[in-house]
Order: sequence, then structure tokens, then C-alpha cells
Amino acid sequence: MPKPSLRIDLPRLLPILDWGKRYDRIDLSGDMTAAVIVTIMLIPQSLAYALLAGLPAEVGLYASILPLVAYAIFGTSRALAVGPVAVISLMSASALAPLGIDSVSEFIAAAGVLALLSGVMLVAMGALRLGVVANLLSHPVIAGFITASGILIAVSQLKHILGIPAQGHNLPEILSSLGQGITHLNPWTLATGLAALGFLVWVRRHMADVLHRRLGLSKGAAGTAARVGPVFAVIGTILLSWGANLPGLGVAVVGEVPTGLPPLGLPTIDWALIPALIGPAALITIIGYVESVSVAQTLAAKRRQKIDPNQELKALGAANIASAMSGGYSVTGGFARSVVNFDAGARTPAAGAFTAIGLTFAALYLTPLLYFLPKATLAATIIIAVLSLVDLKILKTAWTYSKADFAAVLSTIMLTLLVGVETGVAAGVMVSLLLFVWKTSRPHVAEVGQVPGTQHFRNIHRHQVLTDPRVVTLRIDESLYFANARRMEDMILARVHDGRDDIEHVVLMCSAVNEIDLSALESLEEINQRLSDMGVKLHLSEVKGPVMDRLKRSHLLDALTGQVFLSQNEAFEALIQQPS
Repeated sequence: MPKPSLRIDLPRLLPILDWGKRYDRIDLSGDMTAAVIVTIMLIPQSLAYALLAGLPAEVGLYASILPLVAYAIFGTSRALAVGPVAVISLMSASALAPLGIDSVSEFIAAAGVLALLSGVMLVAMGALRLGVVANLLSHPVIAGFITASGILIAVSQLKHILGIPAQGHNLPEILSSLGQGITHLNPWTLATGLAALGFLVWVRRHMADVLHRRLGLSKGAAGTAARVGPVFAVIGTILLSWGANLPGLGVAVVGEVPTGLPPLGLPTIDWALIPALIGPAALITIIGYVESVSVAQTLAAKRRQKIDPNQELKALGAANIASAMSGGYSVTGGFARSVVNFDAGARTPAAGAFTAIGLTFAALYLTPLLYFLPKATLAATIIIAVLSLVDLKILKTAWTYSKADFAAVLSTIMLTLLVGVETGVAAGVMVSLLLFVWKTSRPHVAEVGQVPGTQHFRNIHRHQVLTDPRVVTLRIDESLYFANARRMEDMILARVHDGRDDIEHVVLMCSAVNEIDLSALESLEEINQRLSDMGVKLHLSEVKGPVMDRLKRSHLLDALTGQVFLSQNEAFEALIQQPS
């Protein structure tokens, strides 16, 4: 008998083998064009986000080279651009700051370890096909967390705009620190920062329109050019800083950025720090994956393409491991640069690899030109980028639609601002889960009757329906499990007691019941017995196949005093015809 062969689906493990064999000149042209534009955009972004994470500027460049190559090999999105992003940079800073590391090299190594842990977690989740774990973060929690993070990031960058020393990991600490340092305000730094902010606001609001209407560029090209507006702010303020000798006036600049390729090799691992980094790494893993997959799915849908969420876990894991092994820090798919990549014509993940080549060129030859770049310009770039993430309208929307979701949003925002990012997102998840348990423990139960002339059954308090005093039909709009089993039992028995002696049949309409756990099964058996003692029969209707399969393995159906009906109409017609 031949031995079974271990077959590995290489194109699925390495998507580059799938799209690579169909690669042509059209793909090359689109990818090269996109790479040039994204490279120009990514240089100031990567520098700014590294500073946001508390790391030297060059670390942002390093985190934008090999991770792009790794994603190009393992990723399934044709347009996703991987690299440092604002929220993950903030989370990295919050995770590393409490460690009390004074040495710059040790701090960089700790950031690399954080990326390595996140990468290993992502790969493990992908291997176990655990992409569904990200669903623990509801949209209100994500929206609240990103909104609060955007506010925190913007406020934290004011120290660079004002030219004053300040620190803190939550809003009260940052504001207090800014207040104490305001006496050290540098007017030249403030003027530079405000000029950069004003220019970037104009770029975002008006540049695309000017390029389209006055210079005749297409809307797409004008929009793409407007998105790389920060590059013009960088060039302009570098020239101003050099020409006016702004460093001599106290304006902080990036200074010397090392020239050369990223350092290769695993970061130095201080095993004593691992316990403190595991929790933040897990949060960075989940938040980064949710953000990345959301962007990838949105862009893929526009071209009628699809992504593999579990393969995306592996690809993002590979990108983070590559970042850790090349002097970088945690990365994920960024919204702004991915949209630019998409609009600029990227057709395959090779656009990311070409972008990595462009950034390598920048690391080798352009970094000396960044010496005079004011940190206020990078701060302005970050502020403009993250303010687009702030969506306070979510509070009004949630309040109007669902008070429970409002509670999740508000608690996430407030705790993120007042305590910190890890506490905020953890609390948001906890509140969402607690609210879910609370809501499902109080299921909606409707007494239904037959809509005249139809086979439909609706709530007797909302519609004019036909009923029979001997038959009570209760539709349970929730799966039955330990948290709601006793409440269901009390509601059913209370309704029978209210009906006095008229009720002869109780029908549980199970069309919305997808699961009955052991606790609920025992409650159904108790209900059946107590109704039997009262001379009332218990019936079931519209039980779903998987639920019925499990009920058949129990004693409930043998002890059931009534019947199991295929449909509620069948149950109603049969029971009203039975003699009293």
C-alpha cells in the first residue's frame, strides 16, 4: 500500500508564486509608478513615526525596507503598503517607555524584540487559522480607540511645534507637562511648526483642486500628488532651516542620520523584559491585524479581488520578523500609503518590493540631506495625518443607535485618553464582551400569532394576529446557553401562570436559536417536567438541523410531552384542531 504523500500547496504558502508567473510589462509599469510615489511619501512618514515611537529617525527607514519585501513574498493584497503607522508607533512608545531603558541601543533592541514577539504571534495565529480572533474587537471599540489615539498622538506632538520639553503617556500627563514647559517656548520653532501645519492643511484641502482645475491634471493624479504634499513641506523647511541657520536659533532638527543599509540579525534579547512585552505585543498584533486587513479588504473589493485573512496573518508576521531582524520596529498595513499605492496604479505586491529598493537608495544616499529637517515639520506631518483618524461623530451615532455600543465607545475613548492605550483597548474589549453577555442573558422573547391569510407568525403586541387561548407560542430570539437559561425558564413559567387554566400547549419557536448548551438543555427538561405537572404540553417548532442533531443525543425528545414540528404554521394548525 503506497504511503500517503505530504503535499504542500506552495502557491498558497507563497502567493508570489501565483501572481509572479503572470507578471507582465503592464504590471511592471503600474508597480514602478506606484513605488516611486509611495517612496517619496514614505520617507518623511517613516522618519516621523519613528520619532513618535521614541526611536531614532533612521529606525523608521529600516522598518520600511525588508518588511515590504517580506510582505511582497507572503501577502495576498495587491495594494497594501506595509510599514510604520501612527497608532502602532504610539502603542510601541507606550509599551517601551515604562521599561526605564536609558541606552538608545538597548531601547532600539527592545523595540525589535517587541516586533519579533508580534511577528511570532501573527505567524502562529495564521498557522492555526485564528484570524477570527480579531472579531473580539468590535467596530465601536476600534473606532473609539483610533479616535482617542489620534487625539493623544496630536497632543503629544505639540511639544515639537512649541519647542518645549514635555512627556507623558496619557492626556493629563501630556497636558500637565506642556503647561509646565510653556515658559520655554521657542518662537522660531513655533513659527516653523505653524508654517508647516498651515501648508499641510492647505495641501489637504485645496492642492488637489488647484492641480486639477488650473494645471489640468486628472482628478486621480491631482489627488495622488496632494497626498505626497508632506514631501514639499520637508524640502521647504530643510532649505529654510539651512539657509536661516534655524538650529542656531534653538530650532530642534533631526540631525545626523546614519547612512547605510539596515543592520541585519536578531535584536539583542533581554529575557527579563519578555514578560513586560508579551501583553503589549498581543495588543499590537490584534490592532495591527485589524487595521491592515480592513484596508486590504476595502481596496481588494474595489477591483473585485479577494484576500486570504489567514495568509495575511502570516504575511504580517513575516513583515514584523523581518523588521525585527533589520533594526526596525512593529509594522502593519497603513491606510494612507495603501490608498496612495492603489491610486498610483499598483497592480501586485511587487510595488512594495520596488518601494523597498527606493527606500534603500534613500538610506544609502539621501540621509545626509535630512540633517537640517526641523522636528516641528515631522510633528506637523503626524498631526495632520492622525487628525483624519479622529471621528467624534461615532459617539452621537452610537448613542442614537445603541446605548450599549455607546458605553463601549465612550469607555474606550476615556480610558485611552486618561490612562493609556493598552488599558483603553483592553477595557473596550472587556466592556464589549460584558455587554454581549448581558444582552444575550436577557434574550428578547416574543409571544407570536398567525398573520391572517398567511403562514407567518408575528409579535401579538405589534400586529393584528390570530391566536388561540389554549396555545401559547413563544419565539426566543437568541441562542440558549448558561447565561440566559434560567431567565428563559422563569419567563415561560410566568406566562403559563398568567394564563391560568386556559393554556394547554406551549410552543417554543426556535427559528432564531442556533445553539443550546447543556445548561439550557437541563432548563428545557425542567420546563417540560413542570409544565407536565400543570397539565400543559411542551412543543418545539422550527428547530435547526445542527440543534436537532444534538437534541437527538439527549433525553429531552424522549421525555417531551408534546411534539417537534417542522414549521410554526404546522404546529398552530395541528394544535388548534385538537379537542380541549
